[in-house]
Amino acid sequence: MEELNSQDENYVSKTQRKKQAKEVEQVAEQLVAMTASQIQAFALPDTIARELKLARATEGRSSQRRQIKHLAGVLRKNEEAFDGIVQHLNAVDQVARQDRKQFHQIEDLRDRLCQEATFSDACKDLQELAPRINMKMISRLARSVHEHDDRRAYRDIFKRIKQEVDSANPE
Repeated sequence: MEELNSQDENYVSKTQRKKQAKEVEQVAEQLVAMTASQIQAFALPDTIARELKLARATEGRSSQRRQIKHLAGVLRKNEEAFDGIVQHLNAVDQVARQDRKQFHQIEDLRDRLCQEATFSDACKDLQELAPRINMKMISRLARSVHEHDDRRAYRDIFKRIKQEVDSANPE
């Protein structure tokens, strides 16, 4: 077996081929799970677009699995399109990760604003993150949370911070 591996530099083991096929199948599953508007962002060749449309329209778990496997086979045959799809999916995933990170950062800041012990430090951080935010309004809302455990004010703080951060960082 070692002789075979050393003689043919392009040799790919059966296990490796199965692993690659599974990766292509996972990409096909991701495509099928996307919304129609997300799929429109891709520049898909007609053959892939037809197979994707058929896989999305197929009902029944077993039937859809079969169609996804067929779509994966079509993707394997068109490596150039597959590579473009993977790059686009990675870019979309990167944006989603950044959005989640920003969301958690805003949540953490809101939580710190709503605790009396960390309020002043959180105000400084908020000024750095969103210098144009109405600090008087945020302070008033935070005070309402401190004194009355006001859940509405708690949510409103998050909403106002998110709006300010989104307006400061237009995409």
